[in-house]
Amino acid sequence: MEGGATPTPPRKVMVVADPTRESAAALQYALSHGVVEHDTLILLHVENPNAWKNPFSFFKWPMPSTSTTASAFSLSSSFTEGGSSSGSCGGDMDFLEAMRHASEISQPKVHVQVEKVEMEGKEKAAVILHYSTLHSVDIIVGFRLNWQRKNGSLRGLDTAEYLIENSKCTCVAVQKKGQNAGFLLNTKTHKNFWLLA
Repeated sequence: MEGGATPTPPRKVMVVADPTRESAAALQYALSHGVVEHDTLILLHVENPNAWKNPFSFFKWPMPSTSTTASAFSLSSSFTEGGSSSGSCGGDMDFLEAMRHASEISQPKVHVQVEKVEMEGKEKAAVILHYSTLHSVDIIVGFRLNWQRKNGSLRGLDTAEYLIENSKCTCVAVQKKGQNAGFLLNTKTHKNFWLLA
């Protein structure tokens, strides 16, 4: 190291992974702004065993091509639209494997882990908090998804908000704004912070 600077110890960054466009945006944010060389990226998917299982193809991501890094981020729009890809490998793949593959293309020096767990009668946010503590996670990257109308206004039923308020580590809720408009971020100390792409 030049100047006697000590290297930054590797961090663990957990992304809440679901087969949604919002989750793909959270992963894109984590890969472009959240992880650096030698960090560990944990893709955590919390399954609800009581949820209806949809067998349709729009819950699968198309097999990506390994030719460019841009293909890593093109996944975020294509899998939720039910489109298929004529990638070099052909066929469909599980969204978690597609997220892992996109992560490895975008950040080849980052170790990527995939965790698939069940809710086991607990709330999704409680399960995420448990696993973030279990893995000694430094940063949780979540997303906004569920909305309900209450007293005439939309209010988020947000797992990410719960994580922000209750996690012992840094938690970032990510919302992608348009194709090239950037991200709207929420943390414990910053609300509605706009980060340009």
